[in-house]
Amino acid sequence: MKFIHIADLHIGARPDSGFPWGEEREKEILESFRKITDVCNEQEIDLLLIAGDLFHRQPLIRELKEINYYFERLNKTRVVIIAGNHDYIGSRSNYIGFEWGERVHMLMEPSLDSVYLEDINTEVYGLSYHTRFITEPLYDTAQPGCEERINILLAHGGNEKDIPMDKKALLDSGFDYIALGHIHKPQIFSERMAYSGCLEPLDKTETGERGYILGEIEKNGETSTVHIRFIPNSVRQYIKLEITVHQGMTNGALLNLAKDKITEYGSENIYLLMFTGIRDEDILFHKEDFKKLGNVIEVIDDTVPDYDFEALFRENQDNIIGLYINRIKEGAKQDKIAEKALYYGIEALLGAKNYK
Repeated sequence: MKFIHIADLHIGARPDSGFPWGEEREKEILESFRKITDVCNEQEIDLLLIAGDLFHRQPLIRELKEINYYFERLNKTRVVIIAGNHDYIGSRSNYIGFEWGERVHMLMEPSLDSVYLEDINTEVYGLSYHTRFITEPLYDTAQPGCEERINILLAHGGNEKDIPMDKKALLDSGFDYIALGHIHKPQIFSERMAYSGCLEPLDKTETGERGYILGEIEKNGETSTVHIRFIPNSVRQYIKLEITVHQGMTNGALLNLAKDKITEYGSENIYLLMFTGIRDEDILFHKEDFKKLGNVIEVIDDTVPDYDFEALFRENQDNIIGLYINRIKEGAKQDKIAEKALYYGIEALLGAKNYK
């Protein structure tokens, strides 16, 4: 039985609103989902598992109809869905009473339920959120009912506010595969349990590849063999690009270097630029210049000026600048935090002095 495991699509979310590329991000989330349905058809996938937060909030009727349209284009793939903490089934949820296509099964109950798909001898267990937060460990005692079937658990959560989980207990529970959702970073615990992560990263903290889990389960009697692998799928990535500045590097030189790096890693991606190292004390880096290079969401200048502290101390030993240098150096000569405090403090004091 071939399956795809996805979670945390957050359809309807608008990442990076206010940035030039922000308007496209909402569309790209839907495009990533559409690509998954194409993969299901191309690779003749038996089962598509959606482990919660298909939508960013409780969905509108038109959004449900749009997603159902793509499900109806599936040639053979069956779909099983649970609601997560974002798209939970509230009393006025449009999930209630919505008629999915014949291949789609949504586990609506707030306690563990299952659906048996006889044609692929697979039973999928899971539950849906009916409130924003659930603090009880609802999955820790879950067990499959029939060992001769392929048994899969769909589970959304894993922290204190969102269904705490005992990962070891889950691995020992007897399920052939546990499809986890809620954590946006892909994590494979074993061939039998994984977070797929989100299909598209949703903010600048979600760096690295995002995609889905492709898997296959073979079962003979009560014995199963499982193989899974992570497949990158996102339209874009958030990339934290750290560039080390060398003494004498100008604003223009750093601009060209950053431009080359962005081209190397892909101009479609979204960048957080971080500059480290030591710069000439007369050089300043203008953050707004770097934001014009493309999809740059943030610029952090963590460089320090190349001060001659001995000369500064000699020139200022009778004023606050000299006292500051002496106090910091005496306090922690080998301490990196103290060293940074020295640079930043002197920069502020010299700025105040020059301003006068």
